[in-house]
Amino acid sequence: MRPRKTKARKLTKSEQMARVRSQGTAPELTLRRALWHQGLRYRLTPKLPGTPDLCFFSERIAIFVDGCFWHGCPQHYSAPAHNAEFWANKVARNIARDKQADAVLEAEGWTVVRIWEHQLESDLAGIVTRIEALLKAKTPNVDRYHLPSGTVKSK
Repeated sequence: MRPRKTKARKLTKSEQMARVRSQGTAPELTLRRALWHQGLRYRLTPKLPGTPDLCFFSERIAIFVDGCFWHGCPQHYSAPAHNAEFWANKVARNIARDKQADAVLEAEGWTVVRIWEHQLESDLAGIVTRIEALLKAKTPNVDRYHLPSGTVKSK
């Protein structure tokens, strides 16, 4: 006798929203892998305003990977038809919070880089090159980012 198949129940809105990640999203992991592959080492979830997705402390560069839906991408955001007022307010608050975090970080001497998830899909190599250029501009006399293969960096 075969086991009986049970019908999967539909998730409640609360259960759906609980599954939305704030860290370790696919776009963030894509960027992290590309940077790591280039030999660029970073820190995750630093205790900084706005909680950047990754940062380079010694160069004071904070990087945010923003989802097109959650942060109101001008090219790709489309407001949901259901509960439109709630979502319009939610996205507006997210955008305002992003601007405030940027201002605080910049006032503390940080360079803020915001990357849309669609940019990672279309131009990952260009974004990695841009980040490398920023790092080199901040530390022009140190080539600590590209170690010859097999070389171990000494402290």
